[in-house]
Amino acid sequence: MEIIYSSSKLENVCTQIKSAKKFFGGDVQLSLSLHARINALASAETLHDIIVQPQFRFHNLHNIGSNQLEGYFAINVKTAKEPWRIILQPLDENRNSCLKSSIDEIACSVRIVKIIKVSKHYE
Repeated sequence: MEIIYSSSKLENVCTQIKSAKKFFGGDVQLSLSLHARINALASAETLHDIIVQPQFRFHNLHNIGSNQLEGYFAINVKTAKEPWRIILQPLDENRNSCLKSSIDEIACSVRIVKIIKVSKHYE
């Protein structure tokens, strides 16, 4: 699957261990887990390959307060006990948001995702 990043800084965090360790305050395990998740996304043929793996805990997000997250999804960076998640947006072949239907209807055709941010829950 193709991965697009919302910024070059985010791309560095997601693709370079040194940047990830700095981002996570020196936590090596979170850094390695983030990179494993990014590698899993990159290796997946479609988004469906990620959704069916329970360890990722793929879930849709909702608007909460000032966080306008409707149409975005998240996977855990490490485990459900950790507050960190990767927020992503499924894109169509033209790199436009493709959520006109439910994720279950489009997951098998989504081959591009945009990583919006890596954040703690409700931050």
